[in-house]
Amino acid sequence: MTPIHHCMGTVVSLDLRVPAPDALVARAFAVFDDAEARFSPFRADSELSRVGRSELALAEASTELREVLAIGEAFERASGGAFSLRHDGRLDANGVVKGWATQRAADLLSDGGATDFCLNAGGDLVTRGAPAPRQRWQAGIRDPRDPAHLLGVMVLGEAAMATSGAYERGPHIFDGRSGESARYWASITVVDPDLTVADVLATAVFAMGPAGPGWAHREFGCSVVAARPDGGIVVAGPVEWAESQVPQPAPTEASLS
Repeated sequence: MTPIHHCMGTVVSLDLRVPAPDALVARAFAVFDDAEARFSPFRADSELSRVGRSELALAEASTELREVLAIGEAFERASGGAFSLRHDGRLDANGVVKGWATQRAADLLSDGGATDFCLNAGGDLVTRGAPAPRQRWQAGIRDPRDPAHLLGVMVLGEAAMATSGAYERGPHIFDGRSGESARYWASITVVDPDLTVADVLATAVFAMGPAGPGWAHREFGCSVVAARPDGGIVVAGPVEWAESQVPQPAPTEASLS
């Protein structure tokens, strides 16, 4: 059973290995609809846009909006400004919202009794339980140079994984310190117990450049697989690769433990 939902400019899919009530699935998907309505920077009537225009005071905004902005501000400080909630003067929480909403939806499913599932929001995913007895969830990392090829397949078990890259939308991740497009990495994949953390860190590491993977692992204990445009790969933190699915990086690979 794999219901899908179109929202937030992407496709959300739920791979359920044990059936869950339709009402519970609908409530999980509604989390994404609410997040889009509340946080879209492209909707003039969204709560985020109203705060950005100073039509709504932050103190009067919803708990959800204040929580997301607080998360973004915390990572902005931690990254020395590489991650930022603003670009060209506009308030934009997209670097936080998708991971935050997906994690909330996954928690709602678990709290409602769902057990063995993978919730995937445009490549950012949360796994719970197992896909089958004596198996663990696995996820492939797309090769940013070739969409038909995988860099490798990671064994996740129960975890969260987020990827940031420029291979679909072009250069759209900016270094908040300079305001310029970040180009050192081709893609960043982060694995962490919490998708909110993984998603924000994937953007922050991409923006930070060469120091990013080691910084994220040291400061947050996550694992990072970073791909360079030349095919080189940097790994920071422990990563378990599926058998015969280990990346074959360029000779310039560096590994950080």
